[in-house]
Amino acid sequence: MAKTVHLAVELAASPEDVFDAYLNPKLHAKITGHAVVIAPRAGAKFEAFGGTLQGKILQVVPKQLVVQSWRSSMWKAADLDSTLVLNFMKQGRRGTLLELTHVNVPDHDFAGVSHGWEFYYWGPWKKYLQSRR
Repeated sequence: MAKTVHLAVELAASPEDVFDAYLNPKLHAKITGHAVVIAPRAGAKFEAFGGTLQGKILQVVPKQLVVQSWRSSMWKAADLDSTLVLNFMKQGRRGTLLELTHVNVPDHDFAGVSHGWEFYYWGPWKKYLQSRR
């Protein structure tokens, strides 16, 4: 049975900067430490962590929202692709509240996906932003 991951993180950068960093392949790679294929337009291919994650950009609302189809190479052939929604909102004077909704995550990888966002994205993102100060 598929599940939904709901997460939120506060980041010390503007929503515009966080949005741009996610959709810019050079910045995205610098933050995660792994090459990525991504672009800020619907229909663009998405591939990260050596092809472990794949999908495509379904919708972009500039500086506010990214919707992606998303699939892990660890999923079973019968598992459907998931949908990832990232919402970038202003938090305080200079921060961002990034809300994540990840729909249709297979039960057998729910814990891995939930933990993976913190380990592979939120932690490295915070470290990258601190290094810029």
